[in-house]
Amino acid sequence: MGAAGGRAGFSVGLGLALASSAFIGSSFILKKKGLLRLCRRGRVRAGQGGHAYLHEWLWWAGLLCMGVGEAANFAAYAFAPATLVTPLGALSVLVSAVLSSTFLNEQLNVHGKIGCILSILGSTVMVIHAPQEEVVSSLESMAEKLKDPGFIVFAVCILVSSLLLIFVAGPRYGQSNVLVYVLVCAAIGSLSVSCVKGLGIALKELFSGKPVLKEPLGWVLLVCLVICISIQINYLNKALDIFNTSVVTPVYYVLFTTAVMMCSAILFKEWQHMVLENIIGTISGFLTIVSGIFLLHAFRDMPFAPDLLPLFLQQGRAELQATWRSADRHQSCQHQPLLSSEDKGSQSTEEEEEEGG
Repeated sequence: MGAAGGRAGFSVGLGLALASSAFIGSSFILKKKGLLRLCRRGRVRAGQGGHAYLHEWLWWAGLLCMGVGEAANFAAYAFAPATLVTPLGALSVLVSAVLSSTFLNEQLNVHGKIGCILSILGSTVMVIHAPQEEVVSSLESMAEKLKDPGFIVFAVCILVSSLLLIFVAGPRYGQSNVLVYVLVCAAIGSLSVSCVKGLGIALKELFSGKPVLKEPLGWVLLVCLVICISIQINYLNKALDIFNTSVVTPVYYVLFTTAVMMCSAILFKEWQHMVLENIIGTISGFLTIVSGIFLLHAFRDMPFAPDLLPLFLQQGRAELQATWRSADRHQSCQHQPLLSSEDKGSQSTEEEEEEGG
């Protein structure tokens, strides 16, 4: 029963994570289209501090999709460990990249397609070698983990760095560097995952009949989650308004996954019980994702042409084309008639003269 329940929980968590990626990837497209419509109308852009997107129904549709995706993600964290759910967010990169090239006319070249494939492969490797988190079955055990000095130091560092990014780096570099606003979303997002895990435990206890509503920790986690999500939405809108969706989405994924892995390792002590094989697999999968994201981000504006190939590949390509041309000529010679039309005409004339003679 325990193994069957574990497999069922894994399947439920996996399905919810996949649905979450589909909805979240689509939400980026809807939000971007809404922001572009406001830009064409001459309204104050979100990147310049405007909030006119609150009157755009496309933006609200994107927010609704993101809400559904986050709800599915919330439920997935309740059934599966964070290191299983978070890497599957790479699928939202693929969904967003494909939809942006279809509906937003944002070009996705060969490098970007290879980057998407590498991101998916790296996520698969990370899921296979995902560490098993320490069991947290009650709000009391969750409270003990939140009091851990290591997690307190991590949370303080996250808050201080986010404030520096918002008030110091944002006004100077926010319009030219995609990392500024995306780093704020990723850093705050790592704390929101911890709140989601705690609220998932609270909901399980509530459904089992325990008086969870009287526990202050559940309400504190709920308030912190609302604050974190509000900050993420605000600065994600700014990043989407300034930069391409095909850039914001993968960069956000890499930074968010890194922050969640660090937060989960500190809070749930995941890495303490991992064997060397799983550690190497997890790191290798993550580096594969980073390589894919680098291809998708660094070469997004570079058109792919045969002249970009290395010299030895160009020589091989020329030799291959010459081989194909010679083969075509040889094949055409095989299908040519033995006598040309002129020879055929002279031969038929000679035969008629012989018959007449």
